[in-house]
Amino acid sequence: MIEWFSFSMMPALLLILGGLVLPLFKGISQKAYSLLIPILVLFCMTQIEVGTFGEIDFAGVSLAIFKVDKLSMVFGWVFAIMALVGNIYSLHISDTGQRVAAFLYMGSAFLVVFAGDWFTLLAGWEIMAFASAYLVFASRKEPAVKAGFRYLMVHIAGGVMLLGGIVLHGLDTGSYLFGAIDGAQEGGIAYTLILIAFMLNAAVPPLNAWLTDAYPEATVTGAVFLSAFTTKTAVYVLIRTYPGAEVLIGFGVFMALYGVVFAVLENDCRRLLGYHIVSQVGYMVAGVGIGTEMALNGASSHAFAHILYKGLLFMGAGAVIHMTGKRKLTELGGIYRTMPWTVALYMIGAFAISAFPLFSGFVSKSMVVAAAAGDHHATVALLLMLASSGTFLHTGLKLPYYMFFGKDSGLRPKEPPINMLLAMGIAAFFCIAIGIFPGPLYNILPYAVDFEPYTGVHVTESLGILMFTLLAFVLLLKYLDPENTITIDTDWFYRRGATVFMWLANKPVALWEKTIVTLADGLGLNTLHRLSKHSQTIDTHVVDGAVNGVAKSAMKGGRLLRRLQTGIVSHYILAMAIGLFLVIAVYVLVEGVL
Repeated sequence: MIEWFSFSMMPALLLILGGLVLPLFKGISQKAYSLLIPILVLFCMTQIEVGTFGEIDFAGVSLAIFKVDKLSMVFGWVFAIMALVGNIYSLHISDTGQRVAAFLYMGSAFLVVFAGDWFTLLAGWEIMAFASAYLVFASRKEPAVKAGFRYLMVHIAGGVMLLGGIVLHGLDTGSYLFGAIDGAQEGGIAYTLILIAFMLNAAVPPLNAWLTDAYPEATVTGAVFLSAFTTKTAVYVLIRTYPGAEVLIGFGVFMALYGVVFAVLENDCRRLLGYHIVSQVGYMVAGVGIGTEMALNGASSHAFAHILYKGLLFMGAGAVIHMTGKRKLTELGGIYRTMPWTVALYMIGAFAISAFPLFSGFVSKSMVVAAAAGDHHATVALLLMLASSGTFLHTGLKLPYYMFFGKDSGLRPKEPPINMLLAMGIAAFFCIAIGIFPGPLYNILPYAVDFEPYTGVHVTESLGILMFTLLAFVLLLKYLDPENTITIDTDWFYRRGATVFMWLANKPVALWEKTIVTLADGLGLNTLHRLSKHSQTIDTHVVDGAVNGVAKSAMKGGRLLRRLQTGIVSHYILAMAIGLFLVIAVYVLVEGVL
């Protein structure tokens, strides 16, 4: 018997169906409803049991709609927490469209996390792409609309690759159940297509530009949701399908350093934070590539911590943008006087992402670094520690200094609405609680944890790097002033490619089309016109003349016959006699000639 009902399906159904019903509510009732659904999702998470549900055979193919294990529960819990925090943060808005898109986006993320087969995952993957794109479009500004279209086109391309890979993988293996892909398939088309699709959503360079292009253009509240779900669902599916794929180690380290380097150049506060999403996800991708139990635990725990502290950072930056209308560091400064709570809460997120001891990033990031060192990847561990220094330099020092302190911009904004501060406070609480008491997080990780973050070596290493970074910041401060520039990333290639395509369409292709049309109009149509005139002449003078001549002859013959028919019998007898005489005369003449 098929077991259909499971609490594992409820988070996705509650959020997706709840989002579709949400427009029926207005005003206060809509806001209350938008909090009730995430609370119900949290309740459902407490009731979910490990197992597989909704197993069916369709056209000879075995499918399992939902599957729950310890890995999916890690991501499910943090997604549920962030769903509530994000909705509290957005309580002040009245845009129903944004709320619906956010609900569909969160629900589809749960659909991916609890998917038991590839097709369920694909459905969630595609809903995520379209729902999240709306959060960019919702800004309704020209740069946001353009960025939204680029974001959507990139993710549609990724979805097509994922579909192709799934079909080929199913044909190769005979199974469409979602799980680890056999390393024996490495290098195959299916293996490569699925990996590229997942790497695209994880923002692995050079497939990363969609993130730093679109996230800064999203709405203040939309960017908070975006920072939490897309890249982390990608990390989840990479852990699930490609554990131990060594190619990911190099990509992960490159990501960690790439994001830090590009953050140096940024003037837009949310774009800077976007580059640090790339950098932090690099730790997770490297952990997946290392593939040991400690590394996979590190990737999972760092994803959990990252969602909360990165959400807090985006909420802090969003609060500044909401109250000032400014987002460039060159336009901000001196606002700590009137936004002290925002500054304090933001700095908690900054300490967490920088892996300060007693904050959440320390207990998760150090696990990834330790896993690299323990698996004889000393260079990887060293480079990841170097990237951590860059994170503190830009997210923990440069950005808050120029956004809140630095020169006085003359702005005197008030604190943001209380709901925004409350959401930031909840996220800050988790950043501190996880850092001080990592045990509850470690207990839900997919594998048994044999790691102690608070050793003398780990603490002194971390503090030494951070204090050295602080010293460098103080000494080099005058060289770190932000400049009002535009950073060129890998999106330059498809932007220029689109420009070249449009030039080809508007110039050579249009010229060729015009030439063909001109030739067709000049030579082809003129010839047809001349032929039609000749045809008309023939039709008028020959065909019509012959038809009219026959008709006239028939009419004359008819009139003659009408005269002969007098109705007098003697006339008919005379005509018959004349006819008979003529027949005899013709016969005699013919016989005489023969």
